[in-house]
Amino acid sequence: MGKKEILRLMAGFRKFREKYFANEHPLYQRLSSSAGQAPKTLIIGCSDSRVDPAIITSASPGELFIVRNVANLVPPFEKGGVHGVSAAIEFAVVNLKVENVIVLGHRQCGGIRALMTNNQETHSDSFVDNWVSVAKSAKLRVLEKYGHESEENLCRHGELESIITSLQNLRTFPFVEQAIKERDLALMGIYFDLEQGQLLEYDEKIDAFKNIEV
Repeated sequence: MGKKEILRLMAGFRKFREKYFANEHPLYQRLSSSAGQAPKTLIIGCSDSRVDPAIITSASPGELFIVRNVANLVPPFEKGGVHGVSAAIEFAVVNLKVENVIVLGHRQCGGIRALMTNNQETHSDSFVDNWVSVAKSAKLRVLEKYGHESEENLCRHGELESIITSLQNLRTFPFVEQAIKERDLALMGIYFDLEQGQLLEYDEKIDAFKNIEV
């Protein structure tokens, strides 16, 4: 506990405890009761330290079920193997019965930059390279449409297109499709522009992202 960064985090926990465990704020008494958690929304976000879904949305404990990974990707449904992201999606949709699933992408995503700038087509020993290849179809669409543009623009387009790929992959999960049909589960693609402080939402009807006015 000697490092200043860790001490600061512990001081932050003290403030958290005072806010949520004091007698006048019995939130965790309810969240830790037999009722447990009942979040309405699953957010699939990026591991990027600047893009915390709970902070961005000012959500309280218990409001969001969050799974974070490099580049906020959803792999396609696949049987066998070990699949952490898929397990989180299943738990949220099947067990918690969330009403919304949001894929939250963002500007300056290092994972998508790795995808867009890596020209290696053969097997890589990099965990990051292999993981972001989940969005390879997004990269191909971007290169086909915008291949003449700058690297920065290609990365931004990649950030947006990869959200669409993840939304498409979500629909490959049988329990997701079932929830959409039986209880109107909503799938949303949201993009956080951390440079401009804006949110964009994917509109499937026009196949484009639009600013969200808040």
